[in-house]
Amino acid sequence: MTDEQIAQKKLYAGEKKTSMKRRDDYHDYSDRRMYMITIETEGRRPIFGTLKGDPFAPSDSEQAPHIELTELGKAVQSEWMGIHGYYPQIEVMAIQMMPDHLHGILFVTAPLPVHLGQVISGFKAGCRKAQRALVQAEQCKVAAKPLPTAKSQPPIPAKVPASQQAVSQQAASQQAVSQQVVVSQQAAASPSHPSLLLFAKGYNDLILRSYDELPTWVNYLRDNPRRLMIKRAKPEFLRPFFNLHIGKQCYSGIGNRQLLTAPWRIAVRLSRRLTDSDIEREIFRYLEAARQGAVLVSPAISPAEKRVMRTVFDAGFPTIVLMENGFGPLSKPHGEQFYACAKGTLLMLSPWEHHNEKRKLTAHQCQQLNLMALEIAALK
Repeated sequence: MTDEQIAQKKLYAGEKKTSMKRRDDYHDYSDRRMYMITIETEGRRPIFGTLKGDPFAPSDSEQAPHIELTELGKAVQSEWMGIHGYYPQIEVMAIQMMPDHLHGILFVTAPLPVHLGQVISGFKAGCRKAQRALVQAEQCKVAAKPLPTAKSQPPIPAKVPASQQAVSQQAASQQAVSQQVVVSQQAAASPSHPSLLLFAKGYNDLILRSYDELPTWVNYLRDNPRRLMIKRAKPEFLRPFFNLHIGKQCYSGIGNRQLLTAPWRIAVRLSRRLTDSDIEREIFRYLEAARQGAVLVSPAISPAEKRVMRTVFDAGFPTIVLMENGFGPLSKPHGEQFYACAKGTLLMLSPWEHHNEKRKLTAHQCQQLNLMALEIAALK
C-alpha cells in the first residue's frame, strides 16, 4: 500500500484516540469483507424493546431470554434487513436487537461503490424516517380522538341558576381542551419522537479476520439477551472498575474482587524450558492446590503457565489473571470469561491503560507482571 493510499484511508479513521468507534487506518471499507456492526441509541435510552425471559431457561424454550420489541424497535430491525435492497453487494447475515443498541453482521460480497460508513449513515437515515412516520401515526390517533362534549358531562341539576350552568359548561370545555393538550404532550414526549435523537454518533465495527471467528460472532449475538439478564443480576462482577490500589500499583479490572481476600493464593510462574512431562506434573500439582481452595494468580505468559491456568479455569476453580491491556468504561468480558466472572471464579486485572492496538509484551513488562502476581499472592 502506497503512502498516498494510506493517507486516503486515514481520512476515515477520525481523530487518533482511544475509541471503539474509530475506524481501522489501513483497511479499505469498500472491499469484500464481513463485519460485525454495533450501533447505540442516543444516551443509551432503552427504546427498542424490553428484556424478557428466564436467564437459565434453555435457548430453544419460550422462556429463553429475548427482547420484546417496541414498534420503533421493529421498524429499526426491518430497516436493517432491507439494506440489501439498497446495496445488492451486501448480504445481511444477522441482527440482534437490544433495548438500547443493536448488533448486526454484514457480508460485503463485492466491492462497494461507497465507504461502509455511508451505508450505515443511510441505514440511520431510514430509521429516522420510520421514526417520523410512527410519530405522525401517533399524532393522527390523537387528532382523531373526539373531545368530550356537553352531552358526555353529568347532567346539571335543574335548580342550579342559568349563570352557574354556563360557568360549569365552560369549565367542562376547558377540561376537555386540557386533556387534549396532555395527550399531545405525551405523544411529543414519546421515545420515538423526532425531537429526541435516535442514534448516538458513529458506530463500532469488527472486521472478520478468519471464517473460524464467524460462529463465535453468531453465538455472541444470539446470547446477548441472556448475557444482559445475567449482567443485571450480577452487576458487581461484570462492570469494569478502576483505581484499585494493591501495594504501590493501581489497577483496573473486571470480575470478583473478593478473590483478593482468599486465604490462600498462589502465583503461577513457570519456565519456558519445561518439557511436556514437566508441565503435566505442574498441572497436577496446581490443580490439586486449587481443589484444596487455592486461588491461582498469573499473567499466563509462558506455555507452561498458560496450560496450568487454562486447566484450572476449565475445571471451574477461581483464578486471578494479570493482563497487559487495561479496561475502559465500556469494557466487558466475553465468551467463557463472561460466565466465569458471573459465577465469581475470575478476576482480571491490568496495571496499564486500555488501548485498541495489538501490542506484544516486552521482556520488561513480563517481568513486571510476574512481580505483580507475586505481590498479589502475598497479600495479607
